[in-house]
Amino acid sequence: MRRWSFQYYLLISPALLLSAMIVLVPGLLTLLVAFTDWNGVSFDLNWVGVANFHKIFDDRIFWNALGNNIRWTLLFLTIPVAIGLLTAMLLLKRRRTKTLYQLIYLGPYVLAPVTNAILWLNIVLNPASGLLRQIRPYIPRDSLLAPLRSPLSPDVALFTVAAVDIWHYWGFLTVVYLAALRQTPQELVEAAMVEGANALQLFRHIYLPTILPTVLLMFVLITIFSFLTFEYVYIMTNGGTGSEMLSTYAYNQAFHKFQYGRAVATGLVMSAFGLLASFFYVWMSRREIRA
Repeated sequence: MRRWSFQYYLLISPALLLSAMIVLVPGLLTLLVAFTDWNGVSFDLNWVGVANFHKIFDDRIFWNALGNNIRWTLLFLTIPVAIGLLTAMLLLKRRRTKTLYQLIYLGPYVLAPVTNAILWLNIVLNPASGLLRQIRPYIPRDSLLAPLRSPLSPDVALFTVAAVDIWHYWGFLTVVYLAALRQTPQELVEAAMVEGANALQLFRHIYLPTILPTVLLMFVLITIFSFLTFEYVYIMTNGGTGSEMLSTYAYNQAFHKFQYGRAVATGLVMSAFGLLASFFYVWMSRREIRA
């Protein structure tokens, strides 16, 4: 047994060493930087304790960015999830064109975020030649569609960028939910239909319990990705008061103000929300197993 244990640890040692070098050591060094005043350039750094956290917590821009991140997360936990579930249910009964639709829906998702953002900025949102410029004269200034006259203004920039990212993301959710829906036992579906269940009852009592683990997992991933979002915001608005996110706030602290300690402290706050979402998923999974 000792011989087999030694061989076992010997075989997994390269993977453990690689993981330690790539994940554990940089993670510990990053955690250390959060408590120093390192500027990211020199080798001079001083231990400042929790001063970086006090400074970002006293910064109004940080709290604006945190609020925008929460709004972004709520948007992505509702709109693309609802669209993805609805589209997946509509595709479930299609046989011949199901694959074609999935390829079409995945089109925006496989494009690079830079490509998607630039396409929207030039084709739709460009104030000189974009599509909105053509329809702006027909939008009343005092109507509900008035924000479309200047979609990148500070008041609505966050929702404009979120709309572009949702357009890129909901097709991926459709494919994921469709794959989960196809695992539902057909005998349960047929039995419910024989009992006279309508489409809403069929989804609520048959399909939803089956795909609930997938839905919960995607909720966790969406929450994590929402607090890590950077590309669309930075490319389309460069952050700012209207669409500042924790990621752009940390970027500005690190590469514009050379306050790497504050940037890392902001990153740890972002990671905390991802850990909370992960703990929630583990807790829900254990409850499901016990039930």
